[in-house]
Amino acid sequence: MDNALYVGLSRQMTLRREMDIVANNIANADTTGFKVESLLVETEPMAPARTAQGPRPVKFVLDRGVGRDFRQGTLRMTGGTFDLGVEGNGFFKVSTSEGEQYTRDGRFRLDEAGKLVTQDGLPVLGDGGELVIDPKKGEVTIAPDGTISQGQEIVGKVGVVRFDQLSVLEKVGDNLYRNASNDQPQAAPDSRVRQGMLEGSNVKPISEITRMIEVTRAYESMAKMMDGTSELSRRSIERLGKLN
Repeated sequence: MDNALYVGLSRQMTLRREMDIVANNIANADTTGFKVESLLVETEPMAPARTAQGPRPVKFVLDRGVGRDFRQGTLRMTGGTFDLGVEGNGFFKVSTSEGEQYTRDGRFRLDEAGKLVTQDGLPVLGDGGELVIDPKKGEVTIAPDGTISQGQEIVGKVGVVRFDQLSVLEKVGDNLYRNASNDQPQAAPDSRVRQGMLEGSNVKPISEITRMIEVTRAYESMAKMMDGTSELSRRSIERLGKLN
């Protein structure tokens, strides 16, 4: 009976974690470039709590991390000169205090020095480093390959890269990812930069609300099972006491 309680508790812990993830997805349904997440779980055989006759081994439920769906979100028109959306599987490069990081959030702007930066002021990187634009030189146009032009002058190129294995990307917050492996990003010639557009979140609110209901019901069902098991154990002890 103790085994059932321990297995039930392990499942409740993963359900609580899954609820947090689903709630985070719903909260970011309108976040630019956000990618929907889901909990990865698996069973792990462990020795039973008692050596009395029973299933061996007992399989507990474990949290094995978070899976991320990198499928394309819908591109919406904004008309902003430095609003950029990526069409394809590429990522923008951003310079941070911890090195180069990557994002699909193309809400960029110019800072006081004319550098192209994120909303948090992090420099956006081009093929040759930071991108500096002089607004006095005229209207800025950004081609699908990332080339930045002012009139007839090319002033830089927005860097867009891809990864052979998206699992190497680790979320670090603020819509940024870091490369958690030694694999180097590659150029993404098949990706297209769309000026005046932003990529929306790929979260489907109705699906996430449905998941939330399912997780809630599963948690309640597990709680009832554990209560029933505990009650059965209590009655067994009472009956054994009466026999003695």
